[in-house]
Amino acid sequence: MPHSILVAGGAGYIGSHMVQMLVDAGHRVAVFDNLSRGHRDAVGSAELIEGDLRSADDLRRCFAARDYELVMHFAALAYVGESVQHPARYYDNNVTGTLNLLAAMRASGIRHLVFSSTCATYGEPLERPITETHPQQPVNPYGWTKLIVEQILRDDAQAYGLASISLRYFNAAGCDPAGRLGERHEPETHLIPLVLREAARMRAGGDPRATQLAVYGDDFATPDGTCVRDYIHVADLCVAHLLAADRLMADRAEGAEAYNLGNGAGYSVREVIETARRVTDADIRYRIDPRRPGDPAWLVGSAIQARDMLGWRPAIPALEEIIRTAWVWMRSRKDQGRGC
Repeated sequence: MPHSILVAGGAGYIGSHMVQMLVDAGHRVAVFDNLSRGHRDAVGSAELIEGDLRSADDLRRCFAARDYELVMHFAALAYVGESVQHPARYYDNNVTGTLNLLAAMRASGIRHLVFSSTCATYGEPLERPITETHPQQPVNPYGWTKLIVEQILRDDAQAYGLASISLRYFNAAGCDPAGRLGERHEPETHLIPLVLREAARMRAGGDPRATQLAVYGDDFATPDGTCVRDYIHVADLCVAHLLAADRLMADRAEGAEAYNLGNGAGYSVREVIETARRVTDADIRYRIDPRRPGDPAWLVGSAIQARDMLGWRPAIPALEEIIRTAWVWMRSRKDQGRGC
């Protein structure tokens, strides 16, 4: 059954893929985005309402434009390093902005929210794989902003009857399998796009000695010494949001719920590079740099709860296929080697 859905942050990487999937499914979709880190052309045929979560006036204008049944909230600053350097910016955007969004939802009588959260709320992993009962002890301001919002949602469930589902991502990766959308961050910090940029540079005749690809540490307690991470295809993340929306609209959610989204299996940095070599047929080079502070050796999530409660299973779990979708998108761009 079609619904009227507002996607906050729908011009960004994951948000734009979500918008496309919602449109494909026949829903009526509007996007609210300030375009500070999103892209106007990524919204496609959906209505774009330019505005900022920190502006109550912008939100009033957005909610006056249409009656919405559900909100999906992707609008957040999401660079861990930047959050350490500029914590006030992150608390203002991610926490204050969300409070404003929730106030606007209450004023409009909207009580269903799907929230884009993160495994960064867990902090240093104490178990492998990480389950939803793992202690939440963030180690950076970005993780704290998401955890604070999760607590706000729990409080709003009790006080105002808000029904919400928080989805804690592990490593989002890949691009639209149909090649319509991709990943465009500036600066780019995600491993797979950075590896593919190096592949594109080498295929264009680049000097192997001039590699810009850095591997941060090769002495971790993992099989090959590099960090192990759980990669989940962006399309699979979006399917989980659809299932969460279905659960909310059917009034099956109990207050504020939270689920991990991951493959339950990890790949090391070297495994990602080797897989990208096969996909791209490029001699990808890299250098070993010192570890980054706070990088855990393993970060792998259990998605058993999402399977049992949402009926969600990743349809694209293979690392090679995840990388292939990102490579197809990158190769389709005129500015090959400069991001996807």
